[in-house]
This record gives sequence, structure tokens and C-alpha cells, in this order.
Amino acid sequence: MATFISRMPCSYILLLFLLFADIMLFRRVASFGINYGQVANNLPTPDKVLELLGTLKITRTRIYDTNPEILKAFANSEIEIIVTVENQILSQLNDPQQALQWVSNNIKPYLPDTKITGIQVGNEVYTDENPAMFQYLVPAVINIQNALSQLSISSNIQVSSPSSLAVLQESYPPSAGTFKNEITETMTQFLSFLSKTNSPFWINAYPFFAYKDNPNEIPLDYVLFNPSGGMVDPNTKLHYDNMLYAQVDAVAFAIAKLGFNDIEIRVSETGWPSKGDSDEEGATVQNAATYNRNLFRRQMENEGTPLKPRMRLEAYLFALFNEDLKPGPTSERNYGLFQPDESMAYNVGLSAFATTSNPSTSISLTSSATHNKATPPKKYQNLFYCLFVYLLTSTLCGFV
Repeated sequence: MATFISRMPCSYILLLFLLFADIMLFRRVASFGINYGQVANNLPTPDKVLELLGTLKITRTRIYDTNPEILKAFANSEIEIIVTVENQILSQLNDPQQALQWVSNNIKPYLPDTKITGIQVGNEVYTDENPAMFQYLVPAVINIQNALSQLSISSNIQVSSPSSLAVLQESYPPSAGTFKNEITETMTQFLSFLSKTNSPFWINAYPFFAYKDNPNEIPLDYVLFNPSGGMVDPNTKLHYDNMLYAQVDAVAFAIAKLGFNDIEIRVSETGWPSKGDSDEEGATVQNAATYNRNLFRRQMENEGTPLKPRMRLEAYLFALFNEDLKPGPTSERNYGLFQPDESMAYNVGLSAFATTSNPSTSISLTSSATHNKATPPKKYQNLFYCLFVYLLTSTLCGFV
């Protein structure tokens, strides 16, 4: 009996650890984000979208404007939303008064009911086609930040701007990552702003583009997160088993070379199209499902990149819906997990979180050990918390 009692605290500790692991898994699901684009004429109403996000247990989203219908519909919900300043008005925000007016009209009226957690000032402001727009970025972010402070609403809102990989001069191997010479001065000013405001650097990263352009040289498994030999950076000896992490670390090296080591990198967009033109190699339903399913799993595992393995890489999937009015190749209109009628575009495995009885939106996470853990009713979560407190108390008493 004495031996049994002496072992009880260790058993309690083990059980506490397992329960805590389950609780943390629930929280991981909520940290995944998705882009909610609206370049379409047939999408569900915002209240229906809110319902869909709730069904999928997704609590973070990003929109590409400040659509008042969405901001009103998402009020008093659990959704954290990042809004966007459209590129075409960036030059106007070089005027502090215009920036103050923009924040007063588009942000302040919806707080605190709507959980606006970020403002993206433009999207992919630097492009090879229009490099001149990049000059407006730094004054715009500074003026938006100052406007938030002036209105006393800056504490929970991060100001930043997503870039594409076009900002890099070199990206392979990751340790060679450098920004283009012509934007180095402006990029340094932008990074200084992010460092001072403790805001992240957001990157739109699509391994699909690299594979599409060079399918004979880049292994498909490597870009889809499937098991593969990957690549080893010859300078750092770091091993990369997927391209997305290599792309992110290339950005990290580029940032470090400008003297900044304290800026978190997050992925504002990544995804894979389920359909494409004849010259868009790899744009298939199977590849889209594989890429996004593997991305979900890694997000739930809180993975970091090889360069920063202890810092979870936060990623927002592109996109929630297929958008029928997007210009460009066929792939641009086929990144969505869902069709506009809320039926699945393909089975990606999100129903590890879903509770809907509607067969069109119920998805199965195939061969996943976390399927049952990811969908506990709320009452069981509360039970776990009660057990956690009870066992913690018992354990402490056992040691006394």
C-alpha cells in the first residue's frame, strides 16, 4: 500500500501531462488562419461565411478590404480578422490626415465588437511590373500606426504589409536569401518600423509557382510536404523537407542581412490550385488536397522552420472559396477549399474540426491520429479543465 501511494503523484503527473496535451491541441486548431477573398459574384453572404468558419472551428481570417458587411456580420463572434488597405489608395495615406480619416471611417466604428487584429497596408506592394508603388509603403504604415495611436485603438492591432517572393534577389539556397538591391533602402525602413512596433513580416509564399515553372527539376513530393529527401543548405547544413519552409527561411536570411533578427515571419498566403491551364503543371485536385492537408497537419503540430524550429510558423491558407471573377490563368479562380455554394471543392481534411451534419461540408481527416482529439464537444473540454484542476490539487497534496 505504501508503494502504491508513493507512486500516485507520478501517475497524476503523467495524466496531467496527457490532459494538458489534449487541451493544447484544441488551442492549436484555433490558431490556423484562412484568406476570405471576395472577387466573385456568387459567394455566400457574410453571415453564412461566419457560420461556415464556425463549423470548421477556424477563428482567424483575412480579407482584402474593409468590407462593412463582413465587419458587421463578424461582430460579437470568435473570429479574429485582419483587414487590408487597397493598393490603389496607398499614395493617399502618405498624408497623415488622410490616414487618420481612413482609420476613423474603416476601423474605429467596428471596435471592439469586431475583433480586428491586424491591418495589412497593401498587398504585394512591390512587383516587378510596378516597382514605383513601393515608395508609398513606409509613410503609409507609419501614418496608419500613428492614427491608431491617436484614436487610442492601437493596443491590439498590428500594422504590416504582405510581400511576395518577388522582393528577393536570391532565395536558393535559403542562406543566400537577399532582397533586391533597388528596394534595400525602403525595405530597411519598413523592417525598422516592424521591429519598433513588434509587428510581423508577412510573406505570400507559393511552392506551386516554383514547381509549375520547373516540374522536371523540382520533386513534387518536396513541394507537397510529402516524405522526400528534401535538400540540405550547403552553407548552414540545415535540412529542408519541404519548399515552403525553405522559402520562409530565405526571407529570414534576407531580413537578417539588413541587421534585423527580432522580427517574426508569418505566411499571409499559401495554397495550391485544384485546376489550371494546360501549361500549369501540377494544378490538380489531388495535389491541392495533398498540399493543404499536409499544411494543416504541420500547423496542428506547431512546427517551426529549420532555421527557427522553436518558433511556430503561423500561416494563412489561400483561400476559403473559389473566386470566379479573378483575372489571369485558370488556377487563379481555383484556390478555394469550397465552392460558392459551400460544397467542398475537394476533401482536404478540415472536418477534424467540423460538426456540421450537412454532407456537402463534412470532411474526413483520413489516416489521422488526431481525428478524434480535434473535435471534442465543448462540455468535454470543460471537463478536461475541471479534471486538470482537481488532479493538480491532488498531486500537490500528495507531495505535502
